[in-house]
Amino acid sequence: MKLLWIAIRTSVVLLVICGFIYPLVTTGIAQVLFPKQANGSLVEANGVVQGSELLAQEFTSPKLFHSRSSAAGYNPTSSSGSNKAVASDDYIKAIKEQVDALKLENSALKDIPADLVTTSGSGFDPDLSIAGAQAQVHRISQATGIAETDLNKLIDDTSKSRQLGIFGEPRVNIFQLNRELLKQVKL
Repeated sequence: MKLLWIAIRTSVVLLVICGFIYPLVTTGIAQVLFPKQANGSLVEANGVVQGSELLAQEFTSPKLFHSRSSAAGYNPTSSSGSNKAVASDDYIKAIKEQVDALKLENSALKDIPADLVTTSGSGFDPDLSIAGAQAQVHRISQATGIAETDLNKLIDDTSKSRQLGIFGEPRVNIFQLNRELLKQVKL
């Protein structure tokens, strides 16, 4: 019986420490040191939240860069991957449909970067490869009248390099890229 009470007290103490004190302390430290990130890296314009730098959004206008596909339909409450095996008939069919839609939308497209036709693991990857963004330049130039060289410069100006110089690949946040593009384009 004595061991049972020791186990119960230990559980209660650990519950209070790990379940309440630790989360409150780390949240407080994050709010003080990194308030923007702790609050979801939200982007506001004129006092209205436009979105988050951390979550992909669906852009369908031919005048804007399109994000990577989302298996969750860009619904932030249901993060998920497709869970389709790359050798399955469903996956191959889905990729072929994505390629056909992409070719239809981007008539000058020759090489298709993989991230334009596949979903990310979480379904909310806000970044696209530089090649994925550049593959959309011709379509956007045709729709907006902005020169392709100017659009490529915009991609270069908003792109991010590898983290710490070695991790990941160069990429561009599509939400940030479209925000910069919208400063030049009226929808």
